Amino acid sequence: MLSNISRRSVLSGTAATLFAAACATPALALSESAARNLVETVVGEINRVIESGKSEAAMLRDFEAIFVRYADVPIMAQYALGNDGRSATAAQKSAFTNAFQGYISRKYGKQFREFIGGRVEVQSARQIKAGYEIRSVAYLQGEEPVDVTFLVSDRSGRDKLFNIFVEGVNLLLTERTEIGAMLDKRRGNIDQLVADLRNAG
Repeated sequence: MLSNISRRSVLSGTAATLFAAACATPALALSESAARNLVETVVGEINRVIESGKSEAAMLRDFEAIFVRYADVPIMAQYALGNDGRSATAAQKSAFTNAFQGYISRKYGKQFREFIGGRVEVQSARQIKAGYEIRSVAYLQGEEPVDVTFLVSDRSGRDKLFNIFVEGVNLLLTERTEIGAMLDKRRGNIDQLVADLRNAG
């Protein structure tokens, strides 16, 4: 059995990639059946990457490319940095965003092997104030089904992932808390945080 932390990491990493791909289709046209078909397609693509025989480093590059293409990385990075971002220079914000995307891709991408044989079933799709919400159920072999909610918005000009809730846990808020703790240990030094994030995950 997967530990609660490992299980959540697998699901959140998988969910982010799956939903982000689904969001490539305009949300107003995203019916429950269309979303389910997209999720099933992406599951197959992810498994093909996992089973491709590529090195872990190559696989992680593939997952990062998917994350960057479909997730609203700048918004997610800005939120994760929190209030400390107000004093950051434009160069520091850019460097943090780049380091953040690599950190998240490595952190969750390394868990994908646990998803082999799993599936995600979309239950519903609806418009909300912040954008769009898709509720789904994720299945891992030997585990109880888990509710996963994906949030997307069009603030970037197209529908993109901006947050995920796994078993009611706000993953972006979790990352903000963890990164905030990392920054505190570095006495607020954003440059040091960026350097460390590039090697973390």
